[in-house]
Amino acid sequence: MTNVSADQVDCQVSSLGRISHGFADVPPESFSRRLKLSIRRHLSPPAERRLKKAVDRLLNWARSITGRPSRPATRATHAASGGLAAGDWVRVQSKEKIDATLNNWRQLRGCTFMPEMEQYCGTTQRVFRPLERFVDERDLHVKKARGIVILERVMCQGTADFGRCDRSCLLFWREEWLEKVTL
Repeated sequence: MTNVSADQVDCQVSSLGRISHGFADVPPESFSRRLKLSIRRHLSPPAERRLKKAVDRLLNWARSITGRPSRPATRATHAASGGLAAGDWVRVQSKEKIDATLNNWRQLRGCTFMPEMEQYCGTTQRVFRPLERFVDERDLHVKKARGIVILERVMCQGTADFGRCDRSCLLFWREEWLEKVTL
């Protein structure tokens, strides 16, 4: 057995306490970021969904009083399940078209359109596969999905809230945000 000093990381499991404090530079915490993280840490996913729906109704009510349009401005037509298949070529719709389908939480049917996804708007991509099931890491349950696809070589590189990340998670895309094209 080798001797390992306290500042060396010898194994992930035995080092979780030190790793959890992190070695990476993290952007400064804003009030909104702290609030979002607090909600996520203290509410179960169903309670979080109920809270978001209530706040969404409240914000849309406030918008109606001030004469502004509610969110989403247009209702996205639900794409038929199985509309896109692996290997299909798609064009990601413009940011404006996608924004018109999003609620106050920047979500469509529970799928968030992250600001980091905007760079792909207007580009042509290939469908890697339709998403049918995934593990929700918030509650470690397997969830079923309809109308969501994963695009080839389109991965998250980090977020503005949390900074750069090397995990390379695949991004979830609603079929309503994509337009099938033939090449």
